Parts: sequence; structure tokens; C-alpha cells
Amino acid sequence: MKLYDSIINFVEKIVAPLAVKVGNQKHVRAMRDGFIVAMPFIIVGSFALVFAFPPFAEDTQNAFGRAWLDFATANFDNLMMPFQMTMGIMAIFVSLGIGYSLARAYKMDGITSASLSLMSFLVASAPATNDTLSMGHMSGTGIFTAVISAFFSVELMRVLKKYNVTIRLPEQVPPAIARSFELLIPVLVVFLTLFPLSLFVQAQYDMLIPDLVLEMFKPLVSASNSLPAIIGALLLCQLLWFAGIHGAAIVVGLLSPIFLTNISANQAAYLAGEPIPNVFTQPFWDFYIFIGGSGATLALVILMIFSRSVHLRSLGRMSFVPGVFQINEPVIFGSPLVLNPTMFIPFVFAPVLNATIAYAAVHMGIVGAGVSQTAWTAPALLGASWGSGWTLSPVLLVLALLVMDIFIYLPFFKIFEKQLLKEEGKSAEQQQDAVPVSGATA
Repeated sequence: MKLYDSIINFVEKIVAPLAVKVGNQKHVRAMRDGFIVAMPFIIVGSFALVFAFPPFAEDTQNAFGRAWLDFATANFDNLMMPFQMTMGIMAIFVSLGIGYSLARAYKMDGITSASLSLMSFLVASAPATNDTLSMGHMSGTGIFTAVISAFFSVELMRVLKKYNVTIRLPEQVPPAIARSFELLIPVLVVFLTLFPLSLFVQAQYDMLIPDLVLEMFKPLVSASNSLPAIIGALLLCQLLWFAGIHGAAIVVGLLSPIFLTNISANQAAYLAGEPIPNVFTQPFWDFYIFIGGSGATLALVILMIFSRSVHLRSLGRMSFVPGVFQINEPVIFGSPLVLNPTMFIPFVFAPVLNATIAYAAVHMGIVGAGVSQTAWTAPALLGASWGSGWTLSPVLLVLALLVMDIFIYLPFFKIFEKQLLKEEGKSAEQQQDAVPVSGATA
């Protein structure tokens, strides 16, 4: 108990307050909101990629598979168009979303700020040649540049506005026109800063700004694919949840640029027929590590359904359908798992074992790495297969991990169940004692 008390004390006094500050920080929230804006486009683009690359061998004799392959080959360019217009330009959506969200946090006009953010990204990433804009860095390779460009442009606009470096028109001028004129000086300053910088990087290093940014972030992206980094991220997430803080909202918000960069690189390799390079993607996080939500609690929900405790049995039945779709707040706060010393070990360390086994399986090629961005609310069996290009091996891995999680939770669940049964027994006795005896006489 001393170790447990020390951990809880550390989380409550150091980790939790710091995490709350980070999670509420304007730039972190804007980054998280920006990736949420991009997510529907990314998911649709991932669907299109699967349609263009059917999960069948080239020499398959399966009638359905053969027809799908022939159709995909004959219509490849048309099938890839949704991918190019979604995943292929996801950095544009991210740039717009982050610029808008950060501007609103500063109580500035969101539309003009988002437009300035997009222009800043294009100046840095897609200089026009021969009347065309290159799409080379509008996908995952431009994600970090999109984030930096959005921060730079909105902060620039905020500073100029703070010191009244702006063009003000009379009050009689319609607000929309006045806002557009207020943007003139920020646009000019962006061109005078980013465009010369882009020319310098091209002349000095023979690359564009996103290439230079990727080189700077390459150690971080590479480190994210290591098992210690994955375990570190999920431990932080679980400790925050255990303290009652939405750990996923904070940790995933910080990991989103890495997730999108990794999945984009995996898709590029998939398109080129090369080995998939990255293990750590959002499908890996959602469907291998956290089966049923943070803490891998679908296993716990299954145990609850068959519990002798009325409270746990009712909660389990109520939470099963949400748990299948990766939503587990009812379990975390209804059990509760928050600050519950009995359930601390399985809640925190079941995901660690999941991550370790899944990492080994993906690293050794037993199951495929993620090539499709998925909705986090997809059932784990479906989402794991979807994320790896509709293969069967991820389904088997998720089932094996779920069974393992049940056995990890089982001994601790039995202890917790016994505690609740005692409490329910005492409550029943007290209610029985409180009922007056019928027919009693003085």
C-alpha cells in the first residue's frame, strides 16, 4: 500500500495538475481541434484506399475477389480520387482547423485567421511552378509544417492587432469588408517572412520547408515507434484516467501529429508496394492497446455481466454496447475505477501487456501494420481489420488479447466483487431492519 499511496500522491500532486495545464493550453487545444476537423476527411480517404487495393492476391481464383481486382485495375485513377482529395490534402484541413480554433481561443475572427493559416502553409509548402501547386507536402509529410504555420500566422495576427498595426475603416463600412482589410498587413508580413525563408531553404539545402521540418522531427517520429515510447504514452494516459482526468483527450491530442505522419508514411509505402514502416498508428492505439476504451475495459465489462453483485451486473449490462464501440466512461466512473486501489493494477497494466504483445506481432509481421485511418468508435474486431487493410490476422489478435485481459482482470475483479457483495448485504440488512413489523400491538 505504501507504493500505491506514493504513486497516487505523485499523480495527484504533480502529474494531474501539469496535465490539466497542458490540456487547457490554447495551442494544445487548437491542435487537437484541428485534427478533429480533419478526421472525417481522413477516414473517407482511408476507405477509398482499401477499395483501390482489394485485400486479395493478384492470382486469386475467388470470383468476388477476381471481379474486385479487375474493377480496381480498370478504374484505379477514379477510385483514388477521393483519397487524393482527402488524405492527399489532409494538411490543408489541419491548417484550417488549427488556425480557426486558436483564433477563437484568442477571441479573434476565425474565418480570416483560418485563411491566413492556410496561406502561410501553402507559401511554405507548395510554391507554384508552371502554374501548378505541388501536392507533395499536402498529405502527412506536411502535418508538422501545417501546425507550425497555423501557430505562426495566428500569433502574428494577434500581436499586430494588440499593437494596433492594422488598417481600420470607418464604422459605416460593413463588418465583412472591414475584417478583410484588417487582414492586409498580416498577409503582407507572412509573405515578407515565409517566402524569403522558403527561398533560402531551397537555395541552401535544396529542399522545401516541410522537408527541413521533417528532418528536425525525424528523431521524435522514430522514437514514437519504439515500445518504450508507446508504453510511456499509455501509462501517462492511464494514470491520468485513474486520477479522474480524461487522459485520452490529453495524450491523444499530443500524439495526433505523430499518428497522422506515421499513417501517411504507411500509406505511401502501401501504394508503392514496399514494407510498411511504422507500428505506432491510431488503429494500433485504439484497437490493440485499448480494447473497449482506456484501460482495455471490455474484458471487465464482460466479467461484470456475470457478476453476483447487483451493481456490477447492472453496470456491465448497461455498458456492454458502449464498450463494444470503445466508449467506457460509464465503467470508469460507475464502478468506479477512478482512485480504486483494488483495480489499479489491471486498469493500468493490462494495456501495457496488450501493447507489448501487439507490438511484437506487428514488428514480426504476424499481423499487418496500420494503413487506414479509422474511427475510434469502431468495434475493436472491425477496426483492427479495417486499419490493416481488411486482413483477418488482426481480428484473431484482438480476440486473443481480449481473452488475456479477462484473465488479467479476473482475480482483481473477484476481490472487488466480494467487497461490493458485503456492502450490498449490509445495505439489505439495514433496509430489512427499517421495515416495521405488521400487526404489532402496544
